[in-house]
Amino acid sequence: MAFFGLIGNDTRMAASTYNGRESATERASRRRRAAHHRSAAKVDREGQAWEDRERRSQDRGGWWRTP
Repeated sequence: MAFFGLIGNDTRMAASTYNGRESATERASRRRRAAHHRSAAKVDREGQAWEDRERRSQDRGGWWRTP
């Protein structure tokens, strides 16, 4: 009969068990967000490098008129 006392109070029990600690779900979501942020920054840098190359190419007059 002790089992039936656990139903419905899992949130309260978890709150006392993990008081002040990060749960596995929170940790996984934080890591996913961090990984996405790193990959977005990498893509931004690659896009900026492409834009800089394209501007240099246009400033020179294109690939067919390289000084």
